[in-house]
Amino acid sequence: MNNTSKINVGVIGAGRIGTLHIEHLAQDIPDAELVTICSLERGRIDTLAAQFNVPKVTNDYTTLLTDAQIDAVLVCTSTDTHVQISQEAAEAGKHIFCEKPIAFNLARIDETLAIVERSGVKFQVGFNRRFDTSFRRVREAVASGEIGEPHILRITSRDPAPPPIEYVKVSGGIFLDMTIHDFDMARYLIGDEVTEVYATGGVRVDPSIGEAGDIDTAVITLKFRNGIIGTIDNSREAVYGYDQRVEVFGSKGMVTAANPLTDTVIFSGSKGTRAASPPYFFVERYKPAFLAELQAFLTCIREDTPPLVTGEDGRVPVVMGFAAMQSLRENRPVRLSDT
Repeated sequence: MNNTSKINVGVIGAGRIGTLHIEHLAQDIPDAELVTICSLERGRIDTLAAQFNVPKVTNDYTTLLTDAQIDAVLVCTSTDTHVQISQEAAEAGKHIFCEKPIAFNLARIDETLAIVERSGVKFQVGFNRRFDTSFRRVREAVASGEIGEPHILRITSRDPAPPPIEYVKVSGGIFLDMTIHDFDMARYLIGDEVTEVYATGGVRVDPSIGEAGDIDTAVITLKFRNGIIGTIDNSREAVYGYDQRVEVFGSKGMVTAANPLTDTVIFSGSKGTRAASPPYFFVERYKPAFLAELQAFLTCIREDTPPLVTGEDGRVPVVMGFAAMQSLRENRPVRLSDT
């Protein structure tokens, strides 16, 4: 591929995330050509194809893998299909962007990463928060030594409302569905590996989540290899909106990233002062980051450089999730090396 030709892309899966990627590929990334959309929901992809002027649609993802015109695929399907599609795409020589998590099974993840390695294709995992401008600035402050030696990391991650119970039942649990993003952010912000986790949690939001075998409220303590201590707090329901904040405290200062607000208007009156709420959910909060991660994926293909979020970056948060599950179950700290 030369540096002037467009990268031809196919998207597999047309749910909420798939649709957002389709929009970005069609409207916001001029050096990409969205060739085909694949989903089992034919009516939906017909509508999307007409809306975004996409020439081909199909219900069979193997159609994309056998199409010599397509250079790369986005795997935006349910988690239980990621491994099979990614493996077949790698064997077909297609570069792969795979939404998180790669799988709920470490052996299957390792198998997939081995096939990717043998195939020589690019494989980027969809941890979009790394591409948020505020979080990247925090990472730069840590990496540059601006705050000195880091001592404490704090991550707050709270959804505005719990997901449907049917989703909870197949999500892999809060640690592999929700906290997995925070596990990735912990590694990214500090630039080092977590060695031990201690998780505590309960059902404080919706009893049906507990009946489904999951929790909706959690606090996780992290110990890093370099001695830094971290905490993550999660809730499935923050009534004021999507709450995503980070803080790193160090020997020379502290760096924080607060929630953006939907507008900058502040009203002051006799009954007090009020401001806007944070964006309601992740699509609104992270839309620019979703675009930036796709641009990074295409850049690594064009320039033949490693993806900014590798397969190993996709694997480690799953290990952390399993360790957190074991810690919660056994009420003790769990070393990742024992998972």
